[in-house]
Amino acid sequence: MAWADSRIFRAFLGNVFENSRAFDLSGTPDTFKVALYDNDITPDNDASQANSCYNAGQWVTTGNEVFEAGQWAQGGPSLSTPVIDVGTADVVFFDAVDLASGSAADLAAVFGCLVYDDTLTSPDDQGVSYNYFGGSQTVTNGTFTILWSSSGICIMTLLSFGIANSRSYSKEHDKC
Repeated sequence: MAWADSRIFRAFLGNVFENSRAFDLSGTPDTFKVALYDNDITPDNDASQANSCYNAGQWVTTGNEVFEAGQWAQGGPSLSTPVIDVGTADVVFFDAVDLASGSAADLAAVFGCLVYDDTLTSPDDQGVSYNYFGGSQTVTNGTFTILWSSSGICIMTLLSFGIANSRSYSKEHDKC
């Protein structure tokens, strides 16, 4: 199995909700990078925190990452002006400016990318999401550009979250 879709890492969302890691998705002070990958990996949104990191688990660079010095750096360029958008009812978007390589890039068999936080440590470079490009993408002596969806890099719809039912409790009805 290889790339099939785009997902947010469960470990990332768990860290955010638990407040166990200090992600700042506004890009200040955190820096988020975007590394490109071929089809030799099988992304998994349920990967552990450590295995969602750049250069770990599926995201090892040797033989999997696609880059070219001076065009698309190993480890990827930084996202420009990342933003959290809560302006639409029931939706939260994480977005940034589209990314482009240098003008003379030679990148072949690019299937998707890993978006990760390059600032946090222990573990280093934790993944936020992976984004599938819909198949093999190639550029020869040109510009490779990631055009983020109009819905952003990541989208979380609040309609899919469940809320547990509440019930009243009275001590006098508590029997063993």
